[in-house]
Amino acid sequence: MDSELILITLGGLLLAGLAMDELGRRTRLPRVTLLVVCGVVVGPSGLNLLPAEVEEWYGLVSVMALVMVAFLLGGKLTRQVLRKNGRAILGVSAGAVVVTMVVVTGGLLLIGVDPVLALILGGVATATDPAATQDVVSRGRYDGPFSRTLLGVVAIDDAWGLMVFSIILAVSHAVIGQGVGEVLQIGARELFGAIGIGLAVGLPAAYLTGRLQSGEPTQAEALGVVFVCGGLALAVHASFLLATMVAGFVIANTARHHNRPFHEIEHIEWPFMIVFFILAGASLDVSVLPSIGLVGGLYIVLRIVGRVVGGWAGGVATGMPAVESRWIGAALLPQAGVAMGMALVAAGAFPDRADAILGVAVGTTILFEIGGPIVTQIALSRTEGKPRPEPASHAEQDM
Repeated sequence: MDSELILITLGGLLLAGLAMDELGRRTRLPRVTLLVVCGVVVGPSGLNLLPAEVEEWYGLVSVMALVMVAFLLGGKLTRQVLRKNGRAILGVSAGAVVVTMVVVTGGLLLIGVDPVLALILGGVATATDPAATQDVVSRGRYDGPFSRTLLGVVAIDDAWGLMVFSIILAVSHAVIGQGVGEVLQIGARELFGAIGIGLAVGLPAAYLTGRLQSGEPTQAEALGVVFVCGGLALAVHASFLLATMVAGFVIANTARHHNRPFHEIEHIEWPFMIVFFILAGASLDVSVLPSIGLVGGLYIVLRIVGRVVGGWAGGVATGMPAVESRWIGAALLPQAGVAMGMALVAAGAFPDRADAILGVAVGTTILFEIGGPIVTQIALSRTEGKPRPEPASHAEQDM
């Protein structure tokens, strides 16, 4: 791809993101939803304005954006937050994952769906989109008990989901008479490998960062540590989301010479997020929506029920206020990259069911990624009041 075309495309995407940001201010719609819709419009499913080579960027851009999001989420799980909201975070996340898996799998089995397909879709349904949730919270400048619990839940939600999904893959192999040892080994490597890398990077970074110059870590330090952590996780086929989240958690709780771990990332992540969400929308094939049929439609309903009921049950069990318990599950509806990753892994493991798995995953992701952030914003408004838009001079616009 020619250099001039790369620059024009990147510049156009960033300017489109700025326009969607302003539209979000005026309409109160989540900018994540607007960016994804913008991507659908300019992508192959719409006007097809993007060069074909742009498709190759999505993998790299998504990893770069998500490692920053995961690190910042891990950094929010400080001792203070865990003391105040730890029971609610663990209870809601576990409840949402387990109930969603059981409801989706059980509901699909009741209408006669193939057991392996039902199990896999139940596992995929447990995944959330931490990037979309984080952006809705930060965009509205929410900082109450509900939003802090919500960010804690999405920080560890996908860790539970990965564990459940690994077990589901093993059970699915057992259902069709295949060995489960290799699947469990892969799942353990993805989970415990990520934790090990997060610790290996986070512990020395907690001591060393912020010492080259007095004060908070510099932007170069922040990006260097986060990208190295994510890259090492990818190199050993571990979860890069979990690895960078663990690193952020370790640094936030063990560093003593700076107060905010890598807050410089907050000032640079938004351009990456713009490109990520627009390309995410462009990568979605809207033509699959009519093909998801009864299974896809029921999956949508069951996932919503599972999220709402699971979040409510976890909230009630851990003593959350009634209004927060009612809305916490609904705030967990966004679904994107992690779910698609699970679907791709399952499609590779069960190629004879790949079309059904990917059709439902892609089709429902379109709906949840566009509508989910809207529901999240409603949940935040009902529990913490109306969003407080950032002033026009905020650093996010300094692109």
